[in-house]
Amino acid sequence: MDSSPEQLLARIRVVLSHPSHPGNIGAVARAMKVMGLSRLILINPQRFPDAEATARATGAADLLEQATVCTTLDEALAGTIYAAALTARRRDLGPPAQMPRAAAADLLEQAAQGEVALVFGNETVGLSNEEVQRCQAAVSIPTNPDFSSLNLGSAVQVLCYEARLAAYEGQRLPAPRGATPNVSRAATHEEIEGFYGHLEEVMVATRFLDPAKPKRLLPKLRRLFGKARLEIDEVNILRGILAATQAPPRD
Repeated sequence: MDSSPEQLLARIRVVLSHPSHPGNIGAVARAMKVMGLSRLILINPQRFPDAEATARATGAADLLEQATVCTTLDEALAGTIYAAALTARRRDLGPPAQMPRAAAADLLEQAAQGEVALVFGNETVGLSNEEVQRCQAAVSIPTNPDFSSLNLGSAVQVLCYEARLAAYEGQRLPAPRGATPNVSRAATHEEIEGFYGHLEEVMVATRFLDPAKPKRLLPKLRRLFGKARLEIDEVNILRGILAATQAPPRD
């Protein structure tokens, strides 16, 4: 079975049990798509399809069009080998709640073997005890105890983000399309030393540095620029600024 990061993410179902607000369904679709998840399952949504869901999806309307609507959690979980339920409160029965990062790691480990699911409850009452007990794991997001209310779309975003990190563990995350690549190479020792020499020359010429009493100015500047790990483009920019101070004034 293909265990590439994107294939692992493709095996994760996001299940919303009895969602009451179509805008939240759209927000969930958007949260999923930006993290590479695509399988949305709705259990008895009050209003779906709905124009508000499409508006809130903002570019993820395709996930809404492909969403599966069913009537029971058993139907939503059919064919899965593992499911994690989001719960905001302690339960006497059912699996103990994990933190999102640990839960996501377990979820992706299982996704290497088959279909898995993240299960979210209704916006007002959450999941029932019976629904949580049908899952193999539970997860709680550590919110501020004085204000623990978390929007459904936000909760899904947190778990989808952790799932993406877990899928790419030890690998470089792909850059967004259209991002400007960093093509400037690291500056060589000779190029950096040439910059320091140029900088010292300008500081002496402008009387910012007294060569007879340099104190610790130059070592401090070396430490400053050393932290930046200068690239050749950056060295060229800095030397261009220095050269501009040495140019004769324009008429």
